Amino acid sequence: MITIFLRTIVIFIVLLSAVRLMGKREIGQLQPFELVVIIIIADVASVPMENINIPLIQGVIPILGLLFSQLVFSYLNIKLPLFHQIFAGKPTILVENGIIQEDNLKKQRYTIEELLEQLRVAGFANLQDVDYAILETSGQVSVIPKVEKTNVTLSDLQLPKEREGLPRVIIVDGKVNEQNLKVLGKDQKWLENLLKKHSLVVENILLLLMTENEKIFWQEKKE
Repeated sequence: MITIFLRTIVIFIVLLSAVRLMGKREIGQLQPFELVVIIIIADVASVPMENINIPLIQGVIPILGLLFSQLVFSYLNIKLPLFHQIFAGKPTILVENGIIQEDNLKKQRYTIEELLEQLRVAGFANLQDVDYAILETSGQVSVIPKVEKTNVTLSDLQLPKEREGLPRVIIVDGKVNEQNLKVLGKDQKWLENLLKKHSLVVENILLLLMTENEKIFWQEKKE
């Protein structure tokens, strides 16, 4: 009895350490491969706790192996956009310009009722108040309201509000997103001129966004 209790405590400490090393994001926003790791770890951890005939180290090693795999996947997920697209997927637009995208709903096996439920959770009971609704890779739905439904700020009292549309990522972690550049009606030459105008270098940019009305935001990497 005492042996099982002590083994359980050891496995618990190892599991807690592993989850902490995976990062805080694991708790609330799991990517598909991260969810798989959590499920397998839970299954692997239960074996040495229940069966005292199995050496404790045989339960710890698989957990450490899964932790290592998850850390490698997370690193590749950050450094390789293609890797992220394959294993984590990409966001899907469910509502665009206030119009439900039926094809995207079918692809994601998402019902109208589920979409409306998520909009209500986000605080939008009326679909007419929504400009964009995006199904993120974590499974959460991000909602961008129409301009007239946005909260009033001090700047709004003095400046007219104009529709910005969906911000598109042009550069992320020093890599250019050619597809979004094309969607925005821009080309490589335009991007080069923009970077030159602001004395920017692609490799040094952490993130560069542009809205449909050509408002631009960027942040450079830390040296």
